[in-house]
Amino acid sequence: MMNLTTRRVLYVAYPLLTVSEESAGGAEQMLWTLEREMYAQGISTTVAASDGSRVSGELFSTGDPCTRPDDFERRNLEHQNKTMEFIRSNAGQGRPFDLVHDQSGGFWQCAGEVDAPVLATLHLPRNFCPGQYFENVPANVSFNCVSESQARNFLHLKSMLGVVPNGILLEHFSANLIPANDVRRNGLLWLGRICEEKGAHLALEIAARAGLNINIAGQVYPFTYHQQYFEREIAPRLARMPNAAFISSPPKEQKLQLLRGARAVLITSVVEETSSLVAMEAAACGTPVVAFRRGALPEVVKDGVTGFLVDGVDDAIQALHKIGQHKIGQIESEACIQYAQDNFSSKVMSERYARLYAQLKQCQTEIVSV
Repeated sequence: MMNLTTRRVLYVAYPLLTVSEESAGGAEQMLWTLEREMYAQGISTTVAASDGSRVSGELFSTGDPCTRPDDFERRNLEHQNKTMEFIRSNAGQGRPFDLVHDQSGGFWQCAGEVDAPVLATLHLPRNFCPGQYFENVPANVSFNCVSESQARNFLHLKSMLGVVPNGILLEHFSANLIPANDVRRNGLLWLGRICEEKGAHLALEIAARAGLNINIAGQVYPFTYHQQYFEREIAPRLARMPNAAFISSPPKEQKLQLLRGARAVLITSVVEETSSLVAMEAAACGTPVVAFRRGALPEVVKDGVTGFLVDGVDDAIQALHKIGQHKIGQIESEACIQYAQDNFSSKVMSERYARLYAQLKQCQTEIVSV
């Protein structure tokens, strides 16, 4: 472990919404968790994010979060410009950052103007990025992926440092947890950002055909195509399904109740997911997952232990026919919890990132000394 007391790290968030424990997006949740762990270990942490974010260290507000549809380009430019000004100001005051950890998906493209190593964590599948996106990468930028399946699509990046799987704050899901076998579970849960690629409409179809109650919980982002998807595919299904309910942006305690009270969590993504915090959180609550076999989901969902990996709607319905109060087939709640504790620790995630930080700082020191 590096000497944490002498480090200053700037985390650059995705610019659209706030960063907090209750963020809906996986990148925001992962940043919040990682920054909290690093702060607890003694690193001086600052997060450049939208106003209203709640972090453990210092918050540098880059502006208000988006409220108008399709305002991302303006907001992203504002976010990047203010972050760059902040980096320069700190350097001018003799308080430069030792490292910039970019979680925004794009700030790294400005890194040529930053006199510090920049680590960019990639959260999206490769096909979500423009074809020429990774040409002319600044020399001080390194990348990491969050799963092995994602990394296989980024083999061309010479500055790829490897994979650091995401983790969750396990104690938040296990604190005051009712013994798994005493929990009365009812219905299904779908949780996440409500957009076409996450496939909430397929979760509603599965619930309807299986004859089970379902809660759709999450947030519709301020993009027209997200809002149109909700109005076109989700709202009509909710209107004709008396056993379905929509819960918008549930706060932490309600989210925990939903996770702990579901017989199963459905993950119906139609894209190659790079990770799944929802699957990790479900396991930590002792709740089985039925997930489409896409992208990194086989790395997160242990088939036959924490849930079932399926190949579409029909397979998901067959898995749910085995549903019971405390298990789906051979899936035991206690086994889910144990698997989460063994594999999804945020402390382990932060230790792996600390090693990457030390590696990057050492490389910079060697370059300067040449």
